[in-house]
Amino acid sequence: MNDNFINGLSMIKASSYRRKILESVQDEIHTPSEISKITDIRLNHVSNILTELVEANLVECLNDYAKKGRLYQITELGYEIIKKA
Repeated sequence: MNDNFINGLSMIKASSYRRKILESVQDEIHTPSEISKITDIRLNHVSNILTELVEANLVECLNDYAKKGRLYQITELGYEIIKKA
């Protein structure tokens, strides 16, 4: 196991919100507001956690340039961590 995997797994296990958000983009691409509705987590928390997950390379933003309607999907590393978490 490499450091990115271990750090990502630790990050997901430490927070149920992070886990719910990562799982919400596991099968489909979603906007933050859709993720908020799916997970029942406030939008500002979703946005903050998505930033953390992008920095950890667990989720990627498909249209970074957009101010509204950003689209997020899970990365390969994110899939691997969901399997182990």
